[in-house]
Amino acid sequence: MDAFYASVEQRDFPEYRGKPLVVGGLPEGRGGVVATASYEARKFGIRSAMSSKQALQLCPHAIFVRPRFAAYKEVSQKIREIFGRYTDLIEPLSLDEAYLDVTNDKLNIGSAIEIAQQIKQAIKDELNLTASAGVSINKFVAKIASDIKKPDGLTFIGPSSIENFMENLPVEKFHGVGKVTAEKMKKQGLFTGADLKKLSEEDMTGRFGKAGGFYYMIVRGIDDRDVQPHRETKSMGAEDTFAYDLTTEEEMHTELEKIAKIVNERLLKYRLKGRTITLKIKYSDFKQITRSCTIPDNVDDIDTILSVSKTLLAVTDTENSRIRLLGITVSNFLPIETKAKPQTNQLTLFDF
Repeated sequence: MDAFYASVEQRDFPEYRGKPLVVGGLPEGRGGVVATASYEARKFGIRSAMSSKQALQLCPHAIFVRPRFAAYKEVSQKIREIFGRYTDLIEPLSLDEAYLDVTNDKLNIGSAIEIAQQIKQAIKDELNLTASAGVSINKFVAKIASDIKKPDGLTFIGPSSIENFMENLPVEKFHGVGKVTAEKMKKQGLFTGADLKKLSEEDMTGRFGKAGGFYYMIVRGIDDRDVQPHRETKSMGAEDTFAYDLTTEEEMHTELEKIAKIVNERLLKYRLKGRTITLKIKYSDFKQITRSCTIPDNVDDIDTILSVSKTLLAVTDTENSRIRLLGITVSNFLPIETKAKPQTNQLTLFDF
């Protein structure tokens, strides 16, 4: 989806249309962060994860609104229903993004490009929103293609075009290559896919660790990952960014109690129990740390989750610290038995 949160706000509130809109924390607080910016706001350099204060400096006349996640979730479900008319192989990545495998499409349309066009039109007609699609033979290339012509774009990269496309792609455009890795690559004289392609797989792993093996494959357009409609849950958690930095242990414990309650409710909902509890802390200077503890028994009760989280907080020495975000995650779940599913060849996939 194109600038999803901001687009929903502009659709529902006409007074925001055509204006630079920022969805996220308000700039008056000390911990506000941009969740999504409208395309009008992006022209001023405002981007997701930027502090709201910085966003205000870039665009003093920007409008700031808090997220309405219930509304976004409702819209996301309607989008998923549109997807479901064409295929059952849908792998959601977030509220506003998903992979679809349309090798065997339910309406027997026979063309991934036509399916993408129909889905985009249905989203526009029924929800008054725009989406961008990438169509290709695997998830990685489809993902990159979906970002090329935003907003309201559709890009097809066929098998014969993949090699040339990947060679000309700047390294920072590779999905999975973050800012730090991209800078590391550039310092080594690696600026494009063609530069990466010159390296052997051994050289790639030597320079970039396990990720190097992945880069070696995807720079050649090779990605054998299936679309997984029912991905196994690896972790369950919640976090919160605060309007004002937390400075006292009492404030931190109060917020941990709220977060632990949410995590507990989610574990019970999905009938999950885990052994590893991880505490995430982000400080006012944006430094971030995590601390984990693995306990003997699988748990889903709030008392244990909260007790371990408070212990992890205590050992981080928060005295004289200013904390802008806290998060709790439970992982290392009991194994869930699942029936083996037959493997099928993935021929045509696209990413919205």
